[in-house]
Amino acid sequence: MNTPSSEPQLKIYCEDINKTFIQKGHMEVPVIRNISLEVEENEFLVVLGPGQCGKSTLLRIIAGLETPDTGYVALDGFPVTGPGPDRGLVFQGYMLFAWNTVMGNVEMGLKLRGVPKQERRAVAHHYIRLVGLEGFENHYPHQLSGGMKQRVGIARAYANSPKVMLLDEPFGQLDAQTRMFMQHETSRIWEHEKRTVIFVTNNIDEALFLADRIVLMEGKLPGRIKKEYIVNLPRPRDHENPDLLELRALITSETELVL
Repeated sequence: MNTPSSEPQLKIYCEDINKTFIQKGHMEVPVIRNISLEVEENEFLVVLGPGQCGKSTLLRIIAGLETPDTGYVALDGFPVTGPGPDRGLVFQGYMLFAWNTVMGNVEMGLKLRGVPKQERRAVAHHYIRLVGLEGFENHYPHQLSGGMKQRVGIARAYANSPKVMLLDEPFGQLDAQTRMFMQHETSRIWEHEKRTVIFVTNNIDEALFLADRIVLMEGKLPGRIKKEYIVNLPRPRDHENPDLLELRALITSETELVL
């Protein structure tokens, strides 16, 4: 395998990724084709595209949950061969442990790694405060709103100190007001914690609010990268900013997506 050239700021390197699924035992469904992608250290990259365009499959390959048919992914120059604590995952479904409190959920990864109780509690407390859930440590998932549950998931992912955060349409189940609030919270947390983020969404406004760079996927299978856009705008962003609106119109003209 050829390894990527050493670039000090390069965090994720995807080389010519291809993936085909087999359905009903024999039907081949090509999902992504010829995906090559570089993600820099501390970059907030958004993968934007409609449903069924392969963007979640790409994220799962980077997470090590799926294996590409051809091509490879490298993290810090080392090939990704499976899941690992160096990648934190947040999905659209909340995926919390119903029998555990907020504290129990956030510290679970640390507990499984054998981190002593006092140390893991301190780390969990830090991230619970960071996501704005201080005072809810002893609440169970059924006592939380959707936005609060997703904040627990984000805190749990950060508590493991991953090198890369991978978020797959994490706000898709939230109402519009809560979704906007979570976008602000995600931007705030990223600016505070500064690490590499790959965020999948089908929402243009969400992408523009969060991204340093947007990778636009083709709107059909097999998924391919259609275009890339640099979002060089100050944070926190204003949805009425003329430069943002101009970029929004440009992306809208290239695809059919939720605004």
